Amino acid sequence: MPKQTTIRKEFRLTGPGLHTGRTVTVVVKPAPADFGIAFRRTDRTNIVTQRATADHVGETARGTTLGTGRNSIATIEHLMSAINGSQIDNAVVELDGGEVPILDGSSRPWLLQLSRVGTVELNAERKTYTIAEPLHFEFKATGSTYDVEPLDHFAVHCTIDFPNSVIGRQEAAIDNLSEYAASIAPCRTFVFLHEVEPLLKLNLIKGGSLDNALVFVNNELSSRQLKRLEKTFNKDASHFKVHDGVLNTTDPYFSNEPARHKLLDFIGDVRLAGTMLNAKFNIYKPGHKANVAFAKYLIDYIKNNPQ
Repeated sequence: MPKQTTIRKEFRLTGPGLHTGRTVTVVVKPAPADFGIAFRRTDRTNIVTQRATADHVGETARGTTLGTGRNSIATIEHLMSAINGSQIDNAVVELDGGEVPILDGSSRPWLLQLSRVGTVELNAERKTYTIAEPLHFEFKATGSTYDVEPLDHFAVHCTIDFPNSVIGRQEAAIDNLSEYAASIAPCRTFVFLHEVEPLLKLNLIKGGSLDNALVFVNNELSSRQLKRLEKTFNKDASHFKVHDGVLNTTDPYFSNEPARHKLLDFIGDVRLAGTMLNAKFNIYKPGHKANVAFAKYLIDYIKNNPQ
């Protein structure tokens, strides 16, 4: 049987949070067997360890947040995705603030650090839950569906659908986690231009930029939009161009990068079921709220069907 793993030594990354814009340093540390993944805020007098499971999620608007109030830790999904994509069983994540840095908007910076420090086997068997029967879960609030097929390893097929938009219907898939580094980890978060101003008014995306998100534009930019963009990003209007519906200084890495990023998010959120999983997941219109609801469903399923 394969052994549990943790990272060989700690590492740290520093950067602004996507929503708060505040600079936060994250230190990822080794953890013992059967510990799992947990987060701690070291900027609090009374440090609370929060297990990275769906039962501890407090908010899912524009990201996945552990806990609530002063001890909450936001936007954990990209780091969790890198951890799950690297098949790491145990780790402690310490932060001196309330939001995991957005970095380049993907999970690749985390994956590169995890690869750099490497992993070490622990003296305990890996606990992977193999789903042995077909399952169906629907999150009606968003029209999201999750269909599970038995499989002896982890695989995902993801479909997103944005009617009347530049994204439209896209699909992405990963047949084995060995594909994660090349085909999923580099894929950046995305937003529609018409969503940017409302998010700013909600005091969000203060750390967002054209360097860490793909901004999609459904129509040609009007002079009014250009003026707002000048103010938002503090750059001259001539800086902003739209190419194939994308407002950015760089091109997408993949034609279906939004679908791949939604798959990236799912790989992070599904780990909140509390264990590694063997199954094929066919997911339609996933999002953080639906992903976390599905992870809670899996927690209950695993409790009622022990292996």
